[in-house]
Amino acid sequence: MQIDPSAWIDVGAADELAARPLQQVSLGRKKIALICKDGQFSAISGVCNHAGGPLGEGKLDGDYVVCPWHYWKFHCRTGEGEPGYEEDRVPAHDVRIENGRVLVDPEARTKRGRKPHAPHPLARTPQREPGPIRVLGLSTTAMTAAQPRYSTSEDLLSHALQRAAGDHGCETQLLRIRDLNFRECEGFYSKSSRACTWPCSITQMDSSDQMDRVYEGVVHWADVILVATPIRWGGASSLYYKMVERMNCIQNQETVAGRHLLRNKVAAFIITGGQDNVQGVAGQLLGFFAEVGCQFPQFPYVAHTRGWSAEDMENNEKFVQHSASLHDGAAALARRCVAMAQVMITSSLGEGALVRGGRKGQQLESAVQRVVDAS
Repeated sequence: MQIDPSAWIDVGAADELAARPLQQVSLGRKKIALICKDGQFSAISGVCNHAGGPLGEGKLDGDYVVCPWHYWKFHCRTGEGEPGYEEDRVPAHDVRIENGRVLVDPEARTKRGRKPHAPHPLARTPQREPGPIRVLGLSTTAMTAAQPRYSTSEDLLSHALQRAAGDHGCETQLLRIRDLNFRECEGFYSKSSRACTWPCSITQMDSSDQMDRVYEGVVHWADVILVATPIRWGGASSLYYKMVERMNCIQNQETVAGRHLLRNKVAAFIITGGQDNVQGVAGQLLGFFAEVGCQFPQFPYVAHTRGWSAEDMENNEKFVQHSASLHDGAAALARRCVAMAQVMITSSLGEGALVRGGRKGQQLESAVQRVVDAS
């Protein structure tokens, strides 16, 4: 539809449009948020400054239209941002009523303005700095902060990190997810694929949200990511799922923006529990970390479980705590990961698309095996 810039556009009957305080209408290809407040119509652009969210599908909060994607606010008459952000404005359009019809001027009376926003620290291009292999441990065991207890999965993870540092000269870092105060994923992707941003919209909006520590470690710091989880009701811990739901913004950059955030990253897993289902839990972990671009060493997880009929958690904990073979297995897992990371960082095998099969796949396997044999 071609719009005559000098012609006002009829968007509907005034009595019908007045029944809703906010709605999205179209002027040809142009989306407009039409507001009816206190019996008076006004119109502003229907496209949010932040990520292009549909303002007309949001809600009216006092004098401000609230974007349904990430809750940016714009004045319903002027299009200006909320106090302190007035420069972040969307175009405002004139509206008039003729013969019971609402007419909107397709030519905005004000221009769009963008307040300068410093990029979030996480938004920088991932670039590995020179130095030793960096191993990040993520412990997803939940417990009472003031009453810590022994954790089988965290014990093996801590041992793996200690051996990575002591035997291989790695830099290591342990993040106990239970110590981080961060919000659950709030389903921005369910509104629109483009509403799931990098960095995560919650992280951008809430400076107290500590999921930024996981993002910093996984995207910008680590070469190796070791995830430890107990088995809870046949699955990984609830903290694990809370964490990876928030990490979905990393995977969405692949599918929505064609942006590959994780390069040359190796992931592996430590799984313990009083009930069986190791393969099911490992499958979920492997599937997710494959989706975000990680590679895996041969035998990418170690696990221990007493099985369904052995609900003797005290003995299970004692067994893990004093088992040299389990601790050696965790150390060997770290060794395999470090070896693979060394190969991927010092070659071009880990760049670009995943290496699967073929000559390059064989070269990668051979190179990893040589490093493992030599370490």
